[in-house]
Amino acid sequence: MSLSLAQVSGSNFSYQHRPLAQCFDDLAALGRTAVELWGIAPQLHVPWLGDAEARAVRREAAERGLEVVCFTPEQVMYPVNIASPDTRLRAESVACFRRAAELAVELGAPKLFLTPGRGFEGEPVGAAWRRSVDALGEIAAYAARLGLECLLEPLQRVESNLVNSAADAARALADVGAANLGVALDTVAMAVAGDDVDAYFALLGGRVRHVHLIDGAPAGHLAWGEGELPLAEILAALDRHGYEGWMTVELFGDGGYALDPRAPLERSLAAVERALAGGV
Repeated sequence: MSLSLAQVSGSNFSYQHRPLAQCFDDLAALGRTAVELWGIAPQLHVPWLGDAEARAVRREAAERGLEVVCFTPEQVMYPVNIASPDTRLRAESVACFRRAAELAVELGAPKLFLTPGRGFEGEPVGAAWRRSVDALGEIAAYAARLGLECLLEPLQRVESNLVNSAADAARALADVGAANLGVALDTVAMAVAGDDVDAYFALLGGRVRHVHLIDGAPAGHLAWGEGELPLAEILAALDRHGYEGWMTVELFGDGGYALDPRAPLERSLAAVERALAGGV
């Protein structure tokens, strides 16, 4: 298997109640060389973060041998919704992502993470879909001018009523028509939608440009070994399709991981290492 543990990136998911420096220290101690940064308050809140502060974070990461590979501003739980029927909220959400793109440059992150937003439940899906596609196109175009790639992640149905599956993602990419827009394969969202790695690559091929590698039952964003997803099969399928990108362990659980964030990350890395070596 050519896929390797070196492709597994860390993140500050579950470190929201700790200093960001502690996250970087833990990732370095666990042998990580890359980090996906979650734009959570107070660490990296997009409306507050200045350019100089972002550059300081980049230096902090670099001092520990960490490359910032993706910037993922909070956009599901916060009032950020690019498909909102509220004109003001939608406009401010797009502006938030434009600012996030600028911060990604200062952080040294080549990729900006996006989600599709959601329309009102019960409104015609077509109207919300068009708002989402238009916003994604505007954000991707702005990011392209800054030299950034964008990633669109399908979400679980409880999180979005627009893009939930590989087929939805393929349609969104076709409608947006931006060469710098790829897809993030989230193993939990994939399982909840009834998809698998082969389905993603059959529909999207090389547009699969990032992976969130987490366990679930099938939902939950759990540490590996605490859910039911077939880690070895997932890794084998990614390897079979020649995937060479980053795979971020995105740990949320029920919030308890934040009490001791290093331990579930360490367990997950050990599980990935065993699976890559042919174990279970």
